[in-house]
Order: sequence, then C-alpha cells, then structure tokens
Amino acid sequence: MRKALTLASTSCLMLLGCASNSPADEEAAIPDQDTAADTSGTEDFTTEFEAVEHDHFDAPWALEFLPGTDDLVITERTGGLMLRDQDSGETREISGAPEVDSAGQGGMHDVIASSTFDEDQLIYLSWVRSVNGSAQGVVGRAELDRDDAALGDIDEIWQQDPASGNGHFALRMLADEDHLFITSGDRQELDPAQDMESNLGTILRLTLDGEPAPDNPFAEEGGTAADFYTVGHRNPLGIAADSHGNIWSSEMGPEGGDELNLLREGANYGWPEVSMGTHYDGREIPDHSGDDDFEAPRAYWVPAISPGNLMIYQGDLFEGWQDSALLGGLSGQNLVRVALDEESADPIQEWDMGERIRAVEEAPDGAIWIATDDGALMELVPERD
Repeated sequence: MRKALTLASTSCLMLLGCASNSPADEEAAIPDQDTAADTSGTEDFTTEFEAVEHDHFDAPWALEFLPGTDDLVITERTGGLMLRDQDSGETREISGAPEVDSAGQGGMHDVIASSTFDEDQLIYLSWVRSVNGSAQGVVGRAELDRDDAALGDIDEIWQQDPASGNGHFALRMLADEDHLFITSGDRQELDPAQDMESNLGTILRLTLDGEPAPDNPFAEEGGTAADFYTVGHRNPLGIAADSHGNIWSSEMGPEGGDELNLLREGANYGWPEVSMGTHYDGREIPDHSGDDDFEAPRAYWVPAISPGNLMIYQGDLFEGWQDSALLGGLSGQNLVRVALDEESADPIQEWDMGERIRAVEEAPDGAIWIATDDGALMELVPERD
C-alpha cells in the first residue's frame, strides 16, 4: 500500500498559543509566550516532506526499529504486538504477548529495545491489565525470537499503582546503558502527583533490572519514592534524550497547557498545583510563576495540541533538524518541530497532518515514521526536487 502526499510547514509563530524561547536563566519560570520564535534562517531547514502510507494496523500505539536489523515492532493498543520486515513489508504477529485491558486509554502501550539488544535480544514492553476491578500499568521485558516472531517468558519488573478508571497511564519508556526511565500518569486522580507514597504522576528511573537506581534523588526516603526521578506530572506521553544527554518529556495539559519539559533530577513539575491550562470544568489553575517551587515547562501550547509522543531527531536526512523534538498532536492532528539548544526549546515549524498522530520514530536511514490513531503507518521523507 503506497499513498503519498506532500506537506509544507507553517512557521510556528503563526499558531495561536505557540510557545517561544525558554527562559535565559534558571530563575525564570516560563517561556515568554508573547515573543515569537526565531524563524530566521528557516530556508536552511527542511520545510516540506512527502508522507507515504505503507501499511495499516489496529490502533497502533508505539514503534521501535530494532537495532542492527531490518525489523520494526509495532504495538497495537488492542493487544497486538507486530513484527514488520521493512525490506519486504511482511508483517507477523509476535506470539507470547501479555493479555491486556484495552478499555479507554488502556491496552498495549510502549515497546523499546534494550541498550544491549545486539547481545541479548531483550525488549521492554508496557501494558495495562485489570487487577481486582481496577486498572494497572505494567512494564516487563522478554527475549524476542525474530525468526519465530515469539516472545520468551516475560519478566515483570515494575507495576503502576492500580486505580479506578482507564485514563492517563502514560507508560512511555527510555533506556540508556544503565537506566530505564518510565513515565507514569496521574490516572486522572490529580493529587497522587504530589504524593511521595504513590508512583502516579511521576517519572521513574530504574536499573535495567527494574530496581530503584541507587543514585536516585529520593533514594534515602526509601519505599516507593526511591524509584522517582521527577514528580508532579499529569500525563507524560513522551520521553526522549538529546545528543547532550538531556532528557525531555512531553506532557498533556488539562484544557490547554500542554508541555515540553526538560527533566531535572528531583524536580517537581507542579501538577495539579500549577499549570498553564485550566480544568475542563472551567476552574482556574495558577500559572507557573517565578516565585513558586516548581519546574516550569520549556515550551507549552495554548490551545492544546495533545502531544501523544515525543522523538528527538538525530539523523541527516532532514536538513537542519538535528536535536529537534518532534511531537505528534492528537487533538491538534499535527506534527510540531521544536528546536532544542542545550536547555532551551523553540517551537518553529508545524504541519497539518489531518489525522491524530500517535507515534513518531526515526528509522536507521533518517526517515521519520509515524502511526496514526486511524491505523496508518506512514514514512516521511524530504520532498524530492
């Protein structure tokens, strides 16, 4: 299946509510929302690309290109775990995947290769299951047999606190040589994000085996808090590292106030005490300010784009995009490029995709692959002359 269309960017300063430069010093609380992003020199950036539809899946949620292979793993929220040969386009369902509770925002969520995949063929999965009438996020790891498209026994290494309802699980993951980071949403409960005895509304840093990282900021407190890297999050549906080793997270705000956060060890990001958005019932939430004790976003969006993912580009195919954060908008139905410079974040381009973008991933050749809530798997490449 190949369906191609060409999309041209719009400068982000044309978007209502698009955030601009982050504060110049660490004491400033929020980016200046009234100053347009610097778009000088955009002629040096890739501004137009072709989107080619290659395949279709059932509610795809995450994409992972397996290192050293020609394979792409796709999770389907409804429970499927798929292995696609990128050369032939052949897709097989991977056996041995866990059963999931797919109600609401539940189901099969993220998949990432371990940092030692070349040696051990281990992948990490996150999913949602039912527990005594509640829903619970889980992270596990297993060896992937690519020849047979089968998982070995799954070792569960982390469990989210169970909660009622079926929203705000987050469950995005990032692995480096020593650590596994997991995002944990507030499950629409709000207050647990400020509760050091709950792992809801947090971002966790674990060892690759799922134990608390020994140098975590709250290690001395022990218990649940020993897992925490940052707290005060609502629904962080994206996490990625840049070339400087900085870790960034994208987060859905309430009514507006979506965030791109630079993660600082031990920092509190304020939810639900502060936000650049408002509650859905119209109740106001105090904005971030210079005199609060919370870490402010480096960029935010009002009105909302509902970022469902985050990828930081490191390839050469898209000119001028290195170390750019790419966020796929769900309600915004757009793709937004944010230029990162050490600790600043400037949203400078966006494309109207016409569909809810659920996953964004960089291929080994530098192409960008996306999955939509309607099920399309698409490849983005710069427009050819």
